[in-house]
Amino acid sequence: MLPDLAAAETYRIATYAAPLSRDGPGLLLRDILKGEDAQIAAVQSVVTRHAPDVLLLTDFDYDLDGAALAAFADMFGDQYPHRFALRPNAGMPTGLDLDRNGRTGEPRDAQGYGRFAGDGGMAILSRYPVGEVTDLSDILWRDLPGATLPKDFYSDAVLAVQRLSSTGHWIVPLDLPDGPMTLLAFSATPPVFDGPEDRNGLRNRDELRMWQVLLDGGFGPPPTDFVIAGNANLDPVDGDGFSGAMAAFLADRRLQDPLPGKDTADWPDDGAGDLRVSYVLPAAEWLVADAGVFWPASDLPEAALLGSDGLAAGPHHLVWVDVSR
Repeated sequence: MLPDLAAAETYRIATYAAPLSRDGPGLLLRDILKGEDAQIAAVQSVVTRHAPDVLLLTDFDYDLDGAALAAFADMFGDQYPHRFALRPNAGMPTGLDLDRNGRTGEPRDAQGYGRFAGDGGMAILSRYPVGEVTDLSDILWRDLPGATLPKDFYSDAVLAVQRLSSTGHWIVPLDLPDGPMTLLAFSATPPVFDGPEDRNGLRNRDELRMWQVLLDGGFGPPPTDFVIAGNANLDPVDGDGFSGAMAAFLADRRLQDPLPGKDTADWPDDGAGDLRVSYVLPAAEWLVADAGVFWPASDLPEAALLGSDGLAAGPHHLVWVDVSR
């Protein structure tokens, strides 16, 4: 019997590497509460325009009490009664010299690059209740099956503490009206800003492979009714990093790629150009009704995305997919 598409509930799932990180702890909350930040207002406008049911933000500063996330969610009225965030690996001190430059306590010596604890974390806004989240962010890089670490670069002491996730990997159950959905949320390191050891490139690839291992049953029974979302920082064709790994992942028959070939970010100033780095990838069982990437037209207020410092807010654009059962 064919499904009744007219009666099926449709859900919009989105991810957005919106520039909601600041130069120090507490500054994002300050800027939200002041209500005068053009950058934050532009991000609010983008989110309001597309009204996702579930939104994963992948550049959002974390604070212990969730004050910044609550204040940001309140900007949308009662649209997002359910909010979720965990402390990211970004900015989490290790006490070790991870980049081997002879100094400790610097941003690249944290578990993931970060100028302070919570710098550029992840956050979820949802219309629907969030269940008990499984956090894979503390898995050591060396413990991922098939991991490839930079050869002869890390000491045994570093290998004993270096986590795989530069920001986080979460298994997030959502209680939708017609049944459960599992959001697999992540944000990976850019595969650049290192040396010939290619530690960021290798780590970026293994952060993507975390989901492959999960779907293969490497962490127990794999989830069903899932949607993978986040910033992989990896294009399947162009740019730096192991593009072939992204292309192979998108070809996995357990997934759907609703936006093949659609770029999600642009770096006009550094020559990288347009790249596809953010993804919303439903499981094969979902019915995809629509999908898109929001690129602001020049006549829209979101086009400039200017922050309080007068600089362009960032290269990333909101990615969304509408799914039903």
